Amino acid sequence: MRFAKGHGTENDFVILPDPDGELQVTEETVRLLCDRRAGIGGDGILRVVRTSALGETLAPAARTAERAEWFMDYRNSDGSIAEMCGNGVRVFARYLLHAGYVRGDRFEVGTRDGAKGVVIEPDGDVTIDMGRVERQGTSSAKLARQVVHGAQISVGNPHLACEVEGPVADVDLSELPELDAEAFPQGANVEVYTETSPGVLEMRVYERGSGETRSCGTGIVAAAAAATPEGEGATWRVRVLGGECTVYLDASGARLSGPAVIVAEGETVLV
Repeated sequence: MRFAKGHGTENDFVILPDPDGELQVTEETVRLLCDRRAGIGGDGILRVVRTSALGETLAPAARTAERAEWFMDYRNSDGSIAEMCGNGVRVFARYLLHAGYVRGDRFEVGTRDGAKGVVIEPDGDVTIDMGRVERQGTSSAKLARQVVHGAQISVGNPHLACEVEGPVADVDLSELPELDAEAFPQGANVEVYTETSPGVLEMRVYERGSGETRSCGTGIVAAAAAATPEGEGATWRVRVLGGECTVYLDASGARLSGPAVIVAEGETVLV
């Protein structure tokens, strides 16, 4: 099985090229490939498949993905399926260019949250149109050593973005957060953030299905949206453990911009 490895602000992925949709990617396969000791290692899997090869399997929310030639079939490291992955789309887009599957600096990528516009910036960063960000009220989460409160945010997938006092490095994210099951029946990513200077946030994240990761693109957008007064636009630089991204918020939705790198290619005999 051919593979590549890439990351966006150190949120890393195993990339599986499967243009014609021939691979059977099971939960067990995903867990093995993502294992950092027994496998290749990654926060998730990006299967690169032509949208046309998926036939009638696309859910209604993903129907606009049909206009994109390539579909990002994203799986968390535990094998579960996620609706959207912001860093994953950037890495996926970088791989499409690297592999010669697309040309030019503007194209679309299909996801389970629909088609996402991509722009390759002159400096090499990748900007993704993340679409509309929805505020859905407030909630709380019990962490290992504290309870945090924040905004329920949908960026195609569910988030609880919580502003905290003091450095985010002091927050214990070693355990699975306990969430309100009624508010988050499918679970959620939990972000803790603080504004360190005007227009700059620091953030950490516990990702549903992956644990604490070095970065989370949709989480970065969720934190920026939670930090912005409702109905207003803003530009935020968001610093995570693996680097920094920029979020642009306006009436049309959110755009996420940051680096995306392909670091290796090869063939695995794991599956």
